[in-house]
Amino acid sequence: MAINPYTFKRHGVGLPDVTMPVDRALYSVNGGPMPTPAGKIVCVGRNYVEHAKELGNEVPAAPLLFMKPASAIQPVHGERLRIPTQQGSCHHELELVVLVGSLMQNLRPEQTLKGVAGYALGLDLTLRDVQDELKAKGQPWERAKGFDGSAAIGPFVAASVFGSVAKASFELQRNGEIQQQGKVADMVFSVPQLLAEISSVFTLEPGDLVFTGTPAGVGPLHVGDQLKTKLVTGNGQEFSWQSQVVGR
Repeated sequence: MAINPYTFKRHGVGLPDVTMPVDRALYSVNGGPMPTPAGKIVCVGRNYVEHAKELGNEVPAAPLLFMKPASAIQPVHGERLRIPTQQGSCHHELELVVLVGSLMQNLRPEQTLKGVAGYALGLDLTLRDVQDELKAKGQPWERAKGFDGSAAIGPFVAASVFGSVAKASFELQRNGEIQQQGKVADMVFSVPQLLAEISSVFTLEPGDLVFTGTPAGVGPLHVGDQLKTKLVTGNGQEFSWQSQVVGR
């Protein structure tokens, strides 16, 4: 579907309105834009025990954080998912994504959820061969994790109608077969714990996104793959999006 850029007002911070390009705006399950433009993207690694094991990694004692630039955002509207095809294997990592709705700084876990605007499913697309090379050299992961389009995000469900995030679950099907299934309750660090920890390191602002970690079952994507995700909210509502993998 054709989507036009949106202009967002930044209230109370003395900044001019900002017009987001088409591929940077965030959308709700109702089809309209979310009230804030996308900001920074904070990601969490190894937040499910079985995923850490499948890649031969230790489970961290504290949240493992890394970041993607806002230019990594690739909204998924049920059409195409674009992946790079000239840099080795590109893996899917399905995750619950949190949209920040109000300022968070040095919060306690029990203070965080009131500042959440919504939840969605996202794919932390990862150039696995590139990442393995970088890790072997002791170098940062940005080339493997932060490239353009590496944060594929579906539509958001408003937090006000989502129910308890701790009861949510999600899955990814590839070509009709389930590849990943996750329960938020199985996270090593809960959503409130993650937001509290992140807010002690980076101030979270409206529009910021948090990728909360992926469960086991990550694997390579191929051009032509048909993907379907399913998000079950804390109160039992189901939302899904479908897309076809194309190269770029």
